[in-house]
Amino acid sequence: MTAKYLHIGIPITNKKPGMVYNEGLRLWMGKPDDHDFKIEYLKFEEGGPFPEIMHKNPHVAYEVDDAGPYLAEADQVIFGPAETPDGYRMAFIIKDDAIIELMEKKP
Repeated sequence: MTAKYLHIGIPITNKKPGMVYNEGLRLWMGKPDDHDFKIEYLKFEEGGPFPEIMHKNPHVAYEVDDAGPYLAEADQVIFGPAETPDGYRMAFIIKDDAIIELMEKKP
């Protein structure tokens, strides 16, 4: 299993400049590449698909070759897996009390 660090996602309550709105997810998203520490600020709106635990807690995102083993070893899968428009399969899990985002590039 190979995991490459992508970013840390931090929920916020006030929108920051440069955030982009994703209507389908009902979510304002920052761009991790705009920050040296790869921070993805997230402002969740009511009625979106993400569970409440993500609205209040940070997550760490990794690109993985195969999400299957990570999903199998998760304490809990809290979102997904779901296909993204840019060719990834995305899932959020809880492992050892941490929220982890898995991004698997689809061939």
